Amino acid sequence: MDDDRWAGWPDRWVGADCDVRTAVGAISSQVKDGLRYDEVPWRRFPHFYGPGEEIPGLLTTLASDDAETADRALSRLWTCLHHQGGTTAVGALAVPFLLRIATSGHPGLRARTLRLVAETGRCQHMGDGSREGLLQVSEDPSVVEGSTMCPVDWTIQAARQAVTDDLHLLLPLLSDPDPDPEVRSVTAYVLAAATGEHSRVSSALQSGLAREDDAVVRVSLILAIAQLAREHRDELAPAWAHDLWSDPGRPPEVRIGAGLAWLCLVTDPAPEELRTLLTDPGIRRYDDLLQPVPWLTWVDPSDAGLRSCIDEMLMVRTPGRALDDSWNGRSSS
Repeated sequence: MDDDRWAGWPDRWVGADCDVRTAVGAISSQVKDGLRYDEVPWRRFPHFYGPGEEIPGLLTTLASDDAETADRALSRLWTCLHHQGGTTAVGALAVPFLLRIATSGHPGLRARTLRLVAETGRCQHMGDGSREGLLQVSEDPSVVEGSTMCPVDWTIQAARQAVTDDLHLLLPLLSDPDPDPEVRSVTAYVLAAATGEHSRVSSALQSGLAREDDAVVRVSLILAIAQLAREHRDELAPAWAHDLWSDPGRPPEVRIGAGLAWLCLVTDPAPEELRTLLTDPGIRRYDDLLQPVPWLTWVDPSDAGLRSCIDEMLMVRTPGRALDDSWNGRSSS
């Protein structure tokens, strides 16, 4: 970046044609609702596998009546818009349309479509199950997307604003009688990225938690509430999470999810009671059960997301100290 083109980067580019936040913000509700793809500047934002102008065709196919071809289109969209675990700028342009297709298209593709929306509005976080990283959304401002050389965080901001603008499409999915709990789980994952109407979204998530009986959805709702609370500095959230994990009358998955949430909301050392809860050998049976929780899947796709988070969050960062032997499979008996 030593030529004149990069002088003043990225400040000089704010609001310019290459600022995807401006491009997404300029898409009117009429264009979104009418799926009027030809009024969106796709070509301006190429991705690693081709020009952005191919995305409208894939979106059209995704919304088609043919479930098989729609499935192939969705797979291709994942490849184009979520390159090697990272988001691409043209993905933010697609978010408003993906949301509309998700709510009205093939039910069997709804969860995967919503998940693509969520990942577009979140930093690359595979493998980071730390207290600092699990609920992290924004990207380091210095990280750029190779195909556009624009800050990745601009894309994340644009996608998150698009999610916030379309809360009216997402909130009903939390109480949708859809028989697939994955839809509710991923909807919570998407809603956790909202940048506005924090009280409204958090209240909807809390209401969903009160009536939910699926373990994966319960944990997803708890982590979504915690993510919003952390970003908006909700001072009441740590006590809320503490009350959940410390209550032996709560379902185990609720206590586990709240324990992770509490660790992400505070910097205090883990109390012995929480450490005992999370390192109990009986918790291991929840590894497979809770693996579909979106936050945990990306920490470790090989069915060890929960264990990886617990290991990292409870690790004492001093030489010679490790987790309980019973958790690490090194029983002294």
